[in-house]
Amino acid sequence: MAYWLVKSEPQEYSFDQLVAEGEVVWDGVRNPQAQKYLRAMRVGDPVLYYHSGTQRAIVGLAEVARPAYPDPTNPHLVVVHLRAVRAFDRPLSLEAIKRDPAFGQWALVRQPRLSVMPVPPELWERLLAQLG
Repeated sequence: MAYWLVKSEPQEYSFDQLVAEGEVVWDGVRNPQAQKYLRAMRVGDPVLYYHSGTQRAIVGLAEVARPAYPDPTNPHLVVVHLRAVRAFDRPLSLEAIKRDPAFGQWALVRQPRLSVMPVPPELWERLLAQLG
């Protein structure tokens, strides 16, 4: 099992929308590195949902519901399906994450424009402890 984080502008597609719909095709990812990560996702992998833009916080937990397959609108890209698991009682802000030196080398801090990224297991545990 691998751990992941995906980003979305809340006004584009919020975690609340995912909860309401239950499952979504995660598309629109164009960056080659993010595409590589989508290809590596497996059914059941847990996914942290991060609101980018003005909120900049981890707000929910999802899981991979269907692994990567060719994007119907562009066969050079792939999409996955994500399923909502639960919203966190309180978001964990990027500011709080950056204050913890353990996250200094993580892609969320070092590559702020990357929309899909792995979460190393030790960081995953640390994040969940902070999210409650």
